[in-house]
Amino acid sequence: MKNTKFVVKLNRGGNLVPAFVQRIDQTPIKTTTNRKLALVMGRFTAEDAIKSFQNSRHVPELVSVQVSAWTVQTVGEELL
Repeated sequence: MKNTKFVVKLNRGGNLVPAFVQRIDQTPIKTTTNRKLALVMGRFTAEDAIKSFQNSRHVPELVSVQVSAWTVQTVGEELL
């Protein structure tokens, strides 16, 4: 089963490498150029992060990603 989550991509214009939102619990929001370190979040959280970049030089973009759903199984418990 796959779930759709979102990553916020920030284009800085020109030929610069795009940045991705890494953490949103700090002010200012921390970004990274490594896509593997990007924060995967729900749609409403991603839209809130985009709103925080409205008055900056960055052009935010919402990118959807497919995430595998997984279950945690403890010892002696059966998967449903």
